[in-house]
Amino acid sequence: MTPIVKTPEQLNKMRASGKIMKEIFAELHKFIKPGITTKQIDKFVYDYIKKSGAKPSFLGHEGFPATICASVNEVVVHGIPSEYVLKDGDIVGVDVGVCVKGFHTDAARTYKVGKVNALKNKLVRVTEECFFHAIKHLKAGSFVGDIGAAVQEHAEKNGFGVVRVLCGHGIGKNVHEAPQIPNFGASGTGVEFKAGMTICIEPMLNAGTYEVEISTEDGWTCKTADGQPAAHYENTLLITETGVEVLTI
Repeated sequence: MTPIVKTPEQLNKMRASGKIMKEIFAELHKFIKPGITTKQIDKFVYDYIKKSGAKPSFLGHEGFPATICASVNEVVVHGIPSEYVLKDGDIVGVDVGVCVKGFHTDAARTYKVGKVNALKNKLVRVTEECFFHAIKHLKAGSFVGDIGAAVQEHAEKNGFGVVRVLCGHGIGKNVHEAPQIPNFGASGTGVEFKAGMTICIEPMLNAGTYEVEISTEDGWTCKTADGQPAAHYENTLLITETGVEVLTI
């Protein structure tokens, strides 16, 4: 697949989607607390997207059964919302896709539920920091490998494993478009970015090994192989001649 450069009209649809996404994450900061289930988070986000005149990108995508991915503690990504009741000390990754007039944005945050321990607190912080390290020097003419190298360097410096089997991606008319964007690699390698490309950068860090296991029961839930906690942080952004425009912050 060839990476797709978006038109101004298409970008305006993605900006509208990103605005809804920002509002959702702001509301979730107030909504997520001990005692609620991940299914309640899913319903909250579904209702917010629908009342905003948009569509959930994930619901039914490749058979996924929910509006959000809700990934608790050792679940890295793609957790299916359930009757699990969040408790003090949990962390929960919430991954959301919003579609406006046929164009998508995709973003994720990992929320701390009540008071978490020092390891989880550092893991959530460093995962977010990895994203911002990755976009520091990103612009037209930089490379996919620049992202992976920046994420990997910051994560491993802090003692965390970088998930290898899942990656960021292009986005627009489809939730997943070219190019694939790993969170590890070498600077100056891979696809060269052009102004007008829209991509998702999504560091996924594990407190222990980078290795993961995909559930054979539901085919979605991705957990750390050693049972250590994981965190996820993602935004959709537009590559420009001089830098990036983050559409979901």
